[in-house]
Amino acid sequence: MDKETSTTPVTGGLATRALHWLDERTGVKAITRKLLDEPIPGGARFAYVFGSGLLFIFLLQVITGVSLALYYTPTAETAHTSVAYIFKQVSGGAFLRSLHSYGSSAMIIVLGLHFLQTFLFGSFKGRRELLWCSGALLSFLVLGMGFTGYLLPWDQKAYFATAVGTNIVGQMPVVGGLLTRLLRGGDSIGTLTLSRFYLAHVFLIPASIFLFIAAHVFLFRKAGPAGPVSEDPLEPKLATETFYPRQVLLDMGFVLLIVAVLAGLSYLRPVTLGPIANPADTHFLPRPEWYYLPMFEWLKFWEGPRVVLGVVVIPGLLAMAFFLMPFLDRRLERKPWRRPIPALAVAVVVAGMVFLGVKSRIDDKQGPNAAQLALQHDQEEAYSAAPFQPFVESPDGVVAVSAPAGPINPMIAQGKGIFTERGCSGCHGPVGSGTPAAPSLVGVTGKFGQDQLIALLRNPNPRMRAGRMPSVDASPADMSALLAWLAALGTSAQNVPAVYHPLPASPVTSPSANRLIAMQAVGSSGTMPGGSSSQLPASIAGRQFFQERACFACHGQAGAGGRAPALAPLVAHLSNPELTRLLQDPNAKMQAGGMPPVTGTPEEISLLVSYLRTLPAPPSQSAKTPATNLAVRQDSPVSDTPAAPLLASVALAPSPATSNSAATLSATPDIDAGRALFKARGCIACHGSNAQGTRIAPALIGVGSRFPGEKLPALLRQPTSKMLDGGMPAVAVNDEQMRALVAYLTSLEPASAARPIARANTDPPAATVQPVAMTSEGDRFPRLHETVSASLSPLAQRGRQIFQRNTCGACHGSEGVDGTVAAPGLAGTASMLPAPMLEGLLKHYSAQMRKGGMPPTNFNAKQMEAVVAYIRSMSSPPGEHPLLASGSAGQKN
Repeated sequence: MDKETSTTPVTGGLATRALHWLDERTGVKAITRKLLDEPIPGGARFAYVFGSGLLFIFLLQVITGVSLALYYTPTAETAHTSVAYIFKQVSGGAFLRSLHSYGSSAMIIVLGLHFLQTFLFGSFKGRRELLWCSGALLSFLVLGMGFTGYLLPWDQKAYFATAVGTNIVGQMPVVGGLLTRLLRGGDSIGTLTLSRFYLAHVFLIPASIFLFIAAHVFLFRKAGPAGPVSEDPLEPKLATETFYPRQVLLDMGFVLLIVAVLAGLSYLRPVTLGPIANPADTHFLPRPEWYYLPMFEWLKFWEGPRVVLGVVVIPGLLAMAFFLMPFLDRRLERKPWRRPIPALAVAVVVAGMVFLGVKSRIDDKQGPNAAQLALQHDQEEAYSAAPFQPFVESPDGVVAVSAPAGPINPMIAQGKGIFTERGCSGCHGPVGSGTPAAPSLVGVTGKFGQDQLIALLRNPNPRMRAGRMPSVDASPADMSALLAWLAALGTSAQNVPAVYHPLPASPVTSPSANRLIAMQAVGSSGTMPGGSSSQLPASIAGRQFFQERACFACHGQAGAGGRAPALAPLVAHLSNPELTRLLQDPNAKMQAGGMPPVTGTPEEISLLVSYLRTLPAPPSQSAKTPATNLAVRQDSPVSDTPAAPLLASVALAPSPATSNSAATLSATPDIDAGRALFKARGCIACHGSNAQGTRIAPALIGVGSRFPGEKLPALLRQPTSKMLDGGMPAVAVNDEQMRALVAYLTSLEPASAARPIARANTDPPAATVQPVAMTSEGDRFPRLHETVSASLSPLAQRGRQIFQRNTCGACHGSEGVDGTVAAPGLAGTASMLPAPMLEGLLKHYSAQMRKGGMPPTNFNAKQMEAVVAYIRSMSSPPGEHPLLASGSAGQKN
């Protein structure tokens, strides 16, 4: 443009002058003409709209994704809450998230249509190989966007589908393990995985897509449109028509159709959000997004060594054939009916993918997994409908619970106690908000009438029974209280202290016990926590002590029996003094079974005895037990620790031969030092207090004769693979300590297997009595847990919160103390391990833990420290574990 032209004044409105000013500096008019005046051989067609539709959907995904990223935080602790906040709290957030989610599916559909149109029209022929290859790369990037974005909500579906996807990558030979760790940021899925997927989904893949879109458009303009199938791909002969206006109008019409469909789906059927990811949920059935279903179904046909062929080789060959299509179909012929082999191959692949996807859907609806998948769907719908619960974490790790407004409704408090005592909180959560095992009950009284709800509770429907829902057999009064509690869920009225059914009063209550009861249960106002002015019966305080010491872990709830015998028949023929001595000083057979001495003040032991007297006999056992089966020894020493998690309070007595052989083992300084080291290193947690073995690890009696000389030290320093798989760590001690440890282990001869170890004449310190505080949470044993919580250090308090937030209690029990059929309790075994050893086990599982289904932990350093502190505090008074502490406790051998 010459000087005269550039200075010519422009007439017109402000917009015209502004456009002219911009054109002078950028040449925007020439660029626009170049884009819109593109010649299309054969004229505009609807078949050409898919490319423009893809570009529009991608821009829509970018805009909605940036809007969602304003609220999203990519950490395992807060990702799910931030998505829930968008979904439930942000104005238009559900619509925006649904638009983004449906947009990803729309992009896959339009991408498939675009490639089918390109293949059927033969538009990749005639020096357009690079154009096809750039489009193939873009398709893989789009699939990668779907895969990485699927994890970001961090709900159950996202977590387990990503686990399956990354496991598929791990099937690749040689580099599979490396790629899996690269994707996950380690051996397990956690915050590092989430941050990597977020980085790829928001930055890396979109940047690559922008780059290849630019390359794709450049190559397209360089080669030019191919036109219809009758056109020559090298020298077009048909009459042309410019891109503007007809093709522009067709593209805009298609874009408006996409907008209408996506907006309608987002408004009428917004996408849901499931419960937060729970790696411990062994029942959840993962299902990927619909466009990955064919691959998911395909994996079912391959097992064992053939899985590499089905997962890596065949899909890899198909991907390579797709990428190299222009080089495989080199003829200039474009009509699909004159290219039978490529057309038939593509038709088989497309039909196979459709068949596999449909088959997966049908199998899920009609197969054995239909009930579980329906339950998962209900849980997802229930969580989506539940009120938003923010993520709140105070500096000391304790979340304050708002008090109920107005006076406390005694019916709600009683209903909460029934809900907890009957174990409903184990599946539905402590406040009925739902868990991976069962849906939320918030608002259930609004969905069902009272009579209908009672009928459902008494006689669950097939879907509820498939979800392992038992029938609720309760009296009319209890049922009314339970319904009052269900109606209060989701409101501040639910934060009432639970009221439990009282046990029968004990016939034995000493004045000192009454003083202890008053100190535990009666506040400064002189009233009980539940609001009653009466004193707490001794049996209830004894039950509290029974639960605090986790006796139920072996003897079962209410002492009805479990891994150890029922208590009622055993104590029936013992006097109170005999029972007290037996509890404080177990006999040899009880010690061999792992029974620890019950330590406590005389008042506490008296309360425990009072509670044991109230236990009913199990229906399957005789009301009478011969007194000859029990023996009370007054001279049996106290063992160091339990061999299994906090074993119970009474066990069968030994035979007379065993009792008579109990002799005191002489000790030397090396043996004493080795025994102390054996305890301090946490060996007793697995091998037992006297190395007699437990269900976790074998006995070490006679190990010195089996491995004489230097064999035993070498074995301890370098365990075998079988020992390592069982969780045995290498013993890293100096030479002097190793000599002492070997001396102790060598002294464990078979003849001493039943012999107790002599100890210094020091009594264990009395356990500190903590005031009983009612809790607003629906824990399994509320008084116990609130008492423990009150005595925990701030670090252990935070660990307890992390333990609960990660639903570790789904397998290990509500507080991890007693365990369940899925996993053992952590008190008494894990809690006695030294902190470094316990942390190592949580980071690197033993084969036994992996076989038991232990999911990976993804704690950062501070979280791991807090969880370890909580586990180690489970069976301890405040401050230290009495059996692993230093000082006098360390000499009780």
